[in-house]
Amino acid sequence: MDVGSLAPPAAAMAPMASGPTLRLQVLGPLRMWRDDQEVDAGPRQQASLFALLLARYGSPVRRADLIDMIWGAEAPTSAVNVVHKYVGALRRLLEPDLPPRGASSYLVRRGDGYMCATGPAVLDLARFQTLTASARTAVGQGMPEVALDRYVEALGLWHGPAGDRLVHSPGAAAVFTGLNDEFLDACTASTETAVACGRPERVLPPLRLASSMAPLHEPVHAALVTALGAAGQQAEALAVFRAVRLALRKDLGVDPGPLLERAHQRVLRQDLTPAGTPSPVVLTTPGTSTVVSPGRDLARDSLVGRSGELAVLRAGLDRAAGGGSGLVLVEGEPGVGKSRLLDAAAAEADDGHRLVARGRCTTGEGAPSMWPWMQVIRQVLDDVDGQERAIWLETGLGAILEPQDEVPARPVLSTGTGQFRLFETVVALVAHVSACRPVVIAVDDLQWADNASLQLFGHLSSRLPPGVLLLGAVRDRAPVPCADLARILAAVSRSPGHHRLRIGPLGVHDVAELVRLETGQVPDPDAARALHLRTDGNPFFVQELARLAAGAGPLTQEAVARAGIPATVRDVVRDRMAGLDGDATRLLEIAALIGRDVNLNLLAEAAGLDAATCLARLDLVQALGLATTLPDDPYSVHFAHDLVRQSVSDATPARRAARLHLRIADALERTHLQGESAPERVAHHLWEAGPLADPARTAAALVRSGRRAAAKSALDVAEQQLRLAAQISRTARLATAELGALSELTAVVGMRSMFAGAELQVLERAEHLARSLGREVEAAGILYSRWAAHVQGIDLDRCGPLAQQLRDQGEPSPHPIIRTYGLQAWGIHQYHLGNIGEGVRYLSEAQHTLRTDSTVPRDDPVRNGLQLLLTGMLAETTALHGDLDGARALLDPLESAGDDYTATVWATWSARIAAMAGDPAWALHAARRGITIDPELSYAFLGTYQRLALLWGRAATGDDPAAAADEAQRVIEENLVDPVRSCVSTWYGLLGEMRLLAGQTDLAAVALDHAEHRLAAHGQRYAEGLILLLRARLLHAQGRPVDTVRAAAETARRLAAEREAHLFVRRADSFLVSLRAPAPRPGADH
Repeated sequence: MDVGSLAPPAAAMAPMASGPTLRLQVLGPLRMWRDDQEVDAGPRQQASLFALLLARYGSPVRRADLIDMIWGAEAPTSAVNVVHKYVGALRRLLEPDLPPRGASSYLVRRGDGYMCATGPAVLDLARFQTLTASARTAVGQGMPEVALDRYVEALGLWHGPAGDRLVHSPGAAAVFTGLNDEFLDACTASTETAVACGRPERVLPPLRLASSMAPLHEPVHAALVTALGAAGQQAEALAVFRAVRLALRKDLGVDPGPLLERAHQRVLRQDLTPAGTPSPVVLTTPGTSTVVSPGRDLARDSLVGRSGELAVLRAGLDRAAGGGSGLVLVEGEPGVGKSRLLDAAAAEADDGHRLVARGRCTTGEGAPSMWPWMQVIRQVLDDVDGQERAIWLETGLGAILEPQDEVPARPVLSTGTGQFRLFETVVALVAHVSACRPVVIAVDDLQWADNASLQLFGHLSSRLPPGVLLLGAVRDRAPVPCADLARILAAVSRSPGHHRLRIGPLGVHDVAELVRLETGQVPDPDAARALHLRTDGNPFFVQELARLAAGAGPLTQEAVARAGIPATVRDVVRDRMAGLDGDATRLLEIAALIGRDVNLNLLAEAAGLDAATCLARLDLVQALGLATTLPDDPYSVHFAHDLVRQSVSDATPARRAARLHLRIADALERTHLQGESAPERVAHHLWEAGPLADPARTAAALVRSGRRAAAKSALDVAEQQLRLAAQISRTARLATAELGALSELTAVVGMRSMFAGAELQVLERAEHLARSLGREVEAAGILYSRWAAHVQGIDLDRCGPLAQQLRDQGEPSPHPIIRTYGLQAWGIHQYHLGNIGEGVRYLSEAQHTLRTDSTVPRDDPVRNGLQLLLTGMLAETTALHGDLDGARALLDPLESAGDDYTATVWATWSARIAAMAGDPAWALHAARRGITIDPELSYAFLGTYQRLALLWGRAATGDDPAAAADEAQRVIEENLVDPVRSCVSTWYGLLGEMRLLAGQTDLAAVALDHAEHRLAAHGQRYAEGLILLLRARLLHAQGRPVDTVRAAAETARRLAAEREAHLFVRRADSFLVSLRAPAPRPGADH
């Protein structure tokens, strides 16, 4: 094999032959040199803009995106002009001789944005990416020595985090974090190659830099430990492992993962690849190693320019076949070939011995929530027999595949199954199948996934069973990854065995080869360059443009020019559609509005055609490459790329599109395409039909769609659907329908956050509608929800009158639910004011009213929701009143109630009470149980209290109290301060106690100052006696006179006694007794 064929193109890598020499650096601090003289990039914001353009070199960046990444929400009104000024200044820095209004060679205008037009000869990032791509190709072709040379040269270009020393907004930070991830990935990949070649010392410098950039990145530290051990530096390798293990435990509270532990064990056993090991490259995953043989034939691949990427995917397939597991994420711009790469891997895996399950996300246009996992799970279930399938469906998978259509409105506190339970069931199913044969799961277009689908992808990646390869494909732009996607990708990147494949554009030679494969013609060099110039090497654009140009005859440079193809896919699609007659165009428009995969029966029904006529009209559509039928599914038509479908749908005139959406909705209902997606698809098409659809019908469909989403724990989707239903109903003056939508929306908001941050206008509107329709119980429930929203924000000035209103309505009411609302609200209000005795009495009466009344069924969801919240609050006030045994008796039945939400409520109130009672064992037990039930914070409000109680319990038991206090402070500030949330003063007080236990008296004083400030500002005084007692303990720890300490403690005791907070009276008594002991322990009260 010619090693020279793996070298980066000389023209691309060498400096320019004429003109001034320019060098640009973004891999580390931003720097630039012209003729070996360093040039200042200018003011901070100008330098940030330049760094962003360099980070996205070769791709246009919209002006709006630049403004958002530089200023965020605080962009000045002059931002557009400022960006224009910065670009002009940078052009003059780069090219001082550029005449006014002259065309820049480096910063060029593209549409409504700018692009940095440079390459490896000038920009270190471009050179880095070229070298690493060459290294991956060498790995795939079994040439590790060549690969190692490329990796070492590439990694030597880094001098610190990308864009270092610049202040980045969150949007800009994501861009540079992505570049840093490329460096980390290259470091870990190069280590495998260096150890296999017996030259681990060559990668130690970049590995040390990587470990400093990502101190908690386990794959990087595992690579560093491995390289040090292989280089004979076992002592340093073990020291690195100990240091990172300590950091993981201190900062994250976790132990090293399998990858890092395995590297440690290899060093201890000296089980490392010796020097001189020849060319096979070992790709490691937990529990197994896979060798990519150098002689493996890659010439048969149908993909062009992707041999290195295919080698990584094949290695993953081999690992899974050998009993290991793996995760590969493929990312790149739209049309770059991510889906085709996954298709190739799936086709190779589909050999009869493996199970291949595919899922595709869509842009949300009518797709149900959890759509990709519906596809995957259905395919996995097809691999088990009928009896087993029925059992698996009963375990909870039916909630994803076949959720019930009618789900009653959720009460104030729902008892629905949490996401964690569903996700664990999916993991168990995959493990069950993979125990029999290897499983490959591929999820495409993750950028369109709903939040619940993303969380399941992240959950499965962290829990991959043996014998499973998980593949994902995601765009890195258009759209920019949202916050939920970025968070999941960050979590996935820490998974052992994770590989990130970044797919870039094709070079000129690969473009020519792709054209030959697609059209059968061999373009001459000028035609290939013209195609590359017009498409920027994007394979999808190349294919589309080449097919169109080749249709007129030989593919020459003149033919490409004559085709007149503009720079967007939409224009290509419109040119194709010009060859269709009116009937075929209309059929294509209907198909595009339905979605990427279209059921032919549905398409024919919506178009008013029989199946034969529909298929005949599709022949011309297929001939033009706009859509196709799949050989394994003769009942569907498929768009080859979603951009094609979007182009067709966007080109459909708005009025005609609305009529077609209505026809599609009608067809969906007439064809009885039931199952998981029908209600959500009907709702989408009725919404898009606008005023042509009956608003009552549209609103009802949206409510059904919202219920479906809520049943699958996709609460963000449910909220969106229900808001639309309420909006349509209100516009159409459908009061009953609007009330139904708002009631469901209120339940979903309550389930997500216990009404913290709820929109009060929505609640007020719902209450008004309920009263106008004479629905007094619903009106009282919504008024209660409005009161609860103010309570969670500690707005006692507003919630006090509302509590009084609920009490006044409840006292004369014959309905037990309305009476309970009043008694419960008033009792909780007294609790917040610090009147613990009054709170206990009213809440006890509320519980008696609800339990003894027989007019409301025991399975009524509103009654059960009230009972759940009432039990928690009555238990807490009972505990504060001094009866801890009574509090436990109230709460303990909830722990074994059988559903996750009820157990979460038990854990939260048990942990809160335990912390205020000074019982760390109880607090740790309850908090750990709650976090196990809901590890992903589906119930964020309740989960926050559990985590704080866990940290308090750690501090109280001597488990690194300083670190626990630091983490507790972070949780308080992130979740309870802005916006302010209930119990913030209590947790600041308990933070002060944690600081005392850590011996940090100064920080304890700060925390108690915060507690007292919040108590005074918001008036939530149920824990005031405890806060005053903690202040007395602080005085004692500071060495103040005993009389001063005793006076402070007696003040706390007196106030607690006046308010009947007997729990704090007893704690004060215990502390006062300790003051008489000969050697009191600072910070103790019992």
